[in-house]
Amino acid sequence: MRQAKCFFLSVVLTCLLLLIISTPARALDDEHWHKAQDCIAKAIAFLQSTQAQDGSWTPQPGPAITALVVNAMIDQPEIDASNPYVAKGLAYILSKCKDDGGIHDGFLQNHNTAISLSALSRVNTLPKAAIAIGKAQTYLTELQWKDQTDPNGKPVTVDHLFYGGAGYGKHGRPDMSNTQFMVQGLYDSGLNCNDPAFIRAVAFISRCQGIASNKLLGSKIVPDGGFIYATCINKDNMDKPESKAGSVQIDDKDSDQPISRLRTYGSMTYAGFKSLLYANLKRNDPRVVAALNWIRDNYTLEQNPGLPADQKLQGLYYYYLTMSRALQAWGSDTLVTTDGKTHDWANDLIDKLASLQNKDGSWHNDADRWMEGDKNLVTAYALICLTKATR
Repeated sequence: MRQAKCFFLSVVLTCLLLLIISTPARALDDEHWHKAQDCIAKAIAFLQSTQAQDGSWTPQPGPAITALVVNAMIDQPEIDASNPYVAKGLAYILSKCKDDGGIHDGFLQNHNTAISLSALSRVNTLPKAAIAIGKAQTYLTELQWKDQTDPNGKPVTVDHLFYGGAGYGKHGRPDMSNTQFMVQGLYDSGLNCNDPAFIRAVAFISRCQGIASNKLLGSKIVPDGGFIYATCINKDNMDKPESKAGSVQIDDKDSDQPISRLRTYGSMTYAGFKSLLYANLKRNDPRVVAALNWIRDNYTLEQNPGLPADQKLQGLYYYYLTMSRALQAWGSDTLVTTDGKTHDWANDLIDKLASLQNKDGSWHNDADRWMEGDKNLVTAYALICLTKATR
């Protein structure tokens, strides 16, 4: 009962914040503006030094990392498609276009196509890019889980745990990361937010959220408004949802006995929050409110919150990426956390990234999970974050 009252009060306070929140244009102070521009200049110089002869950056996973770098570069006001590094990168991405609209090297099709689509959307007036954008949008929406059968032969209809999601392919199930990149690509490339692809994606995303309205999986997730990774581990464990943060024991409000629930965590919660906003859900939608409450409860730049202590730095720059995109989409310069403190998230992010930048202009993560030991990838993430923080 006490948990329910606390949750109710949290929702009420958040709704009041929604009524008074303003969304002025960002006006960084001179110190943070110059600090960010210095970091950006050093990062671009680093990436210029690491581009391969074929125009790629770290091509092993496909064109996705190249696309992230191109995205990060071309979002700078002084750089356009004629920049020689960008032009070579774009040519590399376009060389990976398939007849069916996919943009990949034969694997990680959704991941590579979605991130490439985001990059190409920055140069949509180029004829080759415009053609690729339309085909990639169709490819992604057709790849989305719907109307096919799952690995057990069960039809994926609207009530299925896979419905609306996107995945790597190799696991035989969708996940939040691939789904948020798909939504990002479709959003960046201008697909109408009322398109069925967004509606389907919201169905999947909502099933990864720890909230009472999640009738299918809500009883297996900590009910704090955050998000887990996937509705199942893989095709061989269809009955077990997955969180990269593991599980935790909480008190059951009905029996007063400890029960195991999946932890929610930062990178996926910001990814879910952002995707709900891109799909044009109302700001007072209970799913949006619950996610914002989680963010207000767990605001930090020191770790990927929600992960166990020995894993807290894993996926840190991916966390920064989803955080910056989500808070920019939210539209407020400041975030009022549960303790009543007001944070200028952009200034905080600039300060943090500046403190972590290597002398050569790059960033990397010693907690090398999800490829964050790769300087090209992590530097692209950081550049995108800085761009979001300065706009």
